[in-house]
Amino acid sequence: MRTPFQYLIKLFLFTMITSTAFAEGIRPDSFTFSGVVGGYTFDGRQHLETRPLVGVRGGYNFTSYLGVELLFDYARTEGTRGPGDANMFRYGGDLLFYLFPDHALVPYLAAGYSGITLDQERQRTNNLGVFDYGPGIRYFLNDDLALRGDFRHLVFRDGRTLSNYEYTVGITYQFGGNQTAARPIATPPASETSPRPETGAAPPKVSKPEPITPEPEQAQPKEAPLEPVPTTEPTPGTYKYCVPLHIEFDIDKAEIRPEYYDEVARAGDFMKKYPTTSAVIEGYCDQVGSDEYNLQLSQQRAEAVVAYLEKRFGIDSSRLTAKGYGKAKTITDNVSDEAKQKNRRIEAVIDCAFDVKEIKESERICTGLKLEFDTGRAEIKPEYHNELARVADYLKRYPSTTALIEGHTDNIGGFDFNMALSKHRAENVVSYLVEKFGIKRSRLAARGYGFTRRIAYNNTPEGRQKNRRINAVIDCVVKTR
Repeated sequence: MRTPFQYLIKLFLFTMITSTAFAEGIRPDSFTFSGVVGGYTFDGRQHLETRPLVGVRGGYNFTSYLGVELLFDYARTEGTRGPGDANMFRYGGDLLFYLFPDHALVPYLAAGYSGITLDQERQRTNNLGVFDYGPGIRYFLNDDLALRGDFRHLVFRDGRTLSNYEYTVGITYQFGGNQTAARPIATPPASETSPRPETGAAPPKVSKPEPITPEPEQAQPKEAPLEPVPTTEPTPGTYKYCVPLHIEFDIDKAEIRPEYYDEVARAGDFMKKYPTTSAVIEGYCDQVGSDEYNLQLSQQRAEAVVAYLEKRFGIDSSRLTAKGYGKAKTITDNVSDEAKQKNRRIEAVIDCAFDVKEIKESERICTGLKLEFDTGRAEIKPEYHNELARVADYLKRYPSTTALIEGHTDNIGGFDFNMALSKHRAENVVSYLVEKFGIKRSRLAARGYGFTRRIAYNNTPEGRQKNRRINAVIDCVVKTR
């Protein structure tokens, strides 16, 4: 029969493996409160049984690397030599040294001193001083909540040197503190190479607001003049031109079928004509065969398309990426042969070309999306729900369209922190469209630009608010008469 402690351990490990939350880790000047459960093993010479333990912790983090924690533990045990229960109380404190404090997964080392009181039936109460040390780990589910695991070796003297062991798991709540104190504001690089859109990535969880007190306007550093934001929508009189690539494969094959040569040629000609574009070629399989085999086969399919584009159309290899997903992201149920055929496929994420002039149109239908955020937050505010519903209706009405969701921030905080926050904002919008309206994730991409593409000066609250935003690059629909 499994104990509650075993279930807690399994939950802890499962969440650590599966969670993809965005979190900043240890905050300087923050307080923590933890509840823990675990086990306590006594030195054999004490003649006491190993028993479950419960405890609480209260801490304070001086910096992102150094903290202190007060503790109180209780375990009820019994003697191994005859009857008689005993109550064990431990109370004291540890110094904590955090490794990699800015990550979601934060290992640390602990050392401290505490007192132990053993209250045994029919025996005198024994009070002992104990030195303890050992490792610990916290996994942040978001900026405020973390799972934790700890192990301590306790060393003390009771006529002779003895060793006890304590091992616990629990939950830590972090509150207060300064999100940006350990992250000095960095100057963004002169130019930025944008990352590829990442499709299919699970969105992280919403971060906690930055507790920022704006400085007086005259104390702000002088900013460089505003520059035009790089083009992400066509200029007037020109168009955005995108080319998809979807092909299928025979069972257990990675060769491109002849009927798809024209389809691949269309993508190859497009990339030759527009040399700034790049592509991620994604390979997939049906569910027949092992996971390992299908992952390898899907990679071979993607590489076959990349090789074909390189050899037949002279596309440079630096512009092409092959990625196999095996059985993942099936688009049908794999029950019939026809359904399995649809899953043996290639889907390509190819950049769109802007300012194309040769498309002739009689009717051009477009939509856009602009959202703003509170300081340091990635939550979508309720006042924008109708705006997102409107965009979702457009994407549903025109199922061939795609959207690139761009996230931006003001300049409060470090460069890396703001790049992550802006990406997080974009991913939250993608997640909202997928979960609330059923838009396929393969049609949406999220990209974060941090504070590198400001549209207003950051030396006023109004300017910073304008820069904390989402822009969406959504395909236009061209209807010809």
